[in-house]
Amino acid sequence: MTLKWWLLSIAAIGACGISLFFGAAELSPNQITQCLLGQCDNPTESLIFWQIRVPRIAVGFLVGIGLAVAGATLQNVTRNSLTDPYLFGVVAGAGLGASIATLLFSESVAAQLGLIGVDADTAFSITLPGAAFLGALFAVALVQVLVSSALGRRTEHLLLAGVAVSFMLGAFSHFILFIAEPFAANKVVFWLMGSLARAEVWYAWIMLPIVALSVAVLLLFGRHLDALLLGDESAKSLGVNVTVIRMLCLAICAALTACIVSYCGGIGFVGLMIPHIIRNWLGVTSRTLIMGCVLLGGTFMVSVDILARTLLSGQEIPIGIITSAIGSIFFFLAIRQRA
Repeated sequence: MTLKWWLLSIAAIGACGISLFFGAAELSPNQITQCLLGQCDNPTESLIFWQIRVPRIAVGFLVGIGLAVAGATLQNVTRNSLTDPYLFGVVAGAGLGASIATLLFSESVAAQLGLIGVDADTAFSITLPGAAFLGALFAVALVQVLVSSALGRRTEHLLLAGVAVSFMLGAFSHFILFIAEPFAANKVVFWLMGSLARAEVWYAWIMLPIVALSVAVLLLFGRHLDALLLGDESAKSLGVNVTVIRMLCLAICAALTACIVSYCGGIGFVGLMIPHIIRNWLGVTSRTLIMGCVLLGGTFMVSVDILARTLLSGQEIPIGIITSAIGSIFFFLAIRQRA
């Protein structure tokens, strides 16, 4: 294990440890130590530590891993280091799904749920991410259909189709929010900014198998992904089924991004920045890139979440605003470096 891997591992552990000290309620280092040992002083401290702070860190780390790994995979598959999962319309699709759910979840529906014993807020908190997940999958499927049926399966056409679908679904979302009830529309707009504020334990249990299985499959096919970097013809000459591997990678990226966006909203540029940094620091081979993204992606997202909670006193900034601000500067510098 080289020094660089040690540094990444220490940074990941350090970011998670530091994040334990930040939150709306104050916990002293001694109280946190006691809770880590399973000996919290009272039930309130135990609730704050195990039901709010630890799940938030776990969800943040998984979100960082998922977005970074999805970005790295897309960049290798398309052989374009500036590719990002959001270029495939996943966020726009998730936003459309959330907008439709908001419009359909009227007061009459909430009243009917109340009659059968289901709390309206609970039902809406489940319906919103579920609809967003379906919208994200619809966007990816639409891109695939367009590329397969009309654009000749070329890599550059895949990106252009994603941009077009993103704008089209975004227009539908804006129209739905325009005609929707203002309070419900505000909920969707805030959700689209991205946040870990509502992270709960069950979020982590849903994301964990999806992220873990995706990383394992990508590591298993690491040599095939490396062959794609040489070009389609070279990969075919090495015995790689280019079409199958590319479709598998796109499906994994869609599942990763859709799952994350559904529960935490739009968090942009992580899939662009982290793979770019790891590629320049550790190398371009797929297995090295993916493992580097696992460590740095999680570290980055947990660190940004600390900033989101501390930059403004008494308020929390939506995490997507911070990542977009950092990412836009990074994107400009990356383009300038390539010019």
